[in-house]
Amino acid sequence: MEGLIPQHIGFVIDGNRRWAKKHGLPTYEGHLAGYHGLKDVLIESLNRGVKYASAYVFSTENWKRTAEEVNNLMGLLLRVLESDVPIFVENRIRLRVIGTREGLPKAVIKAIDRAEATTAELDGGVLLLCLNYGGHLEIADACKKIIESGVAADEVTPELIAKNLYAPEVPPCDLIVRTSGEQRLSNFMLWRAAYSELMFIEKNWPDMTKDDVSVILEEYQRRNRRFGG
Repeated sequence: MEGLIPQHIGFVIDGNRRWAKKHGLPTYEGHLAGYHGLKDVLIESLNRGVKYASAYVFSTENWKRTAEEVNNLMGLLLRVLESDVPIFVENRIRLRVIGTREGLPKAVIKAIDRAEATTAELDGGVLLLCLNYGGHLEIADACKKIIESGVAADEVTPELIAKNLYAPEVPPCDLIVRTSGEQRLSNFMLWRAAYSELMFIEKNWPDMTKDDVSVILEEYQRRNRRFGG
């Protein structure tokens, strides 16, 4: 397929619990099915030429869910960070994790460090997991760093804030895709979403497949990005 490929696609993963309910399954089964789709869709995106694929896997608001569900989600995230690293290495994919580490289990933090170190030199694209992440918190943390560095208020610019975001080398989202039919950002990539194209898909996340990547890229190529012009 020829045409413009977005440099950065952000995925708001939604609908795991709806999928489980629809199929008469426990919530965990929905998250497990979503976990399998996560690898397929994001790796396919990177293999198709997208340089950065970010996934909203656990928000700062998700701690409000039941302890059982949170524990199950952390267990699945450990699988991504441990068992799936050879898959990322095979595909030359660098893994980055952004968000606050406050409140995360020690095992998850250690797994993040190991996975990032193992894949640090790979050049086949970057898979960005937004874990314990919130767009408001990211901007607040950037401002804190600037204040702590002693920068005067009149020297603060949008460019300076961008340089102090989590993983500042990651560019703005060209396209943000949300599944399950919901049409909102839910605190995802707020700074990087300023000029993002938005795409809302009716499918629940576990129903997403590699074939949907072609649909997403074709839709992006039909968009006319103006950046305010």
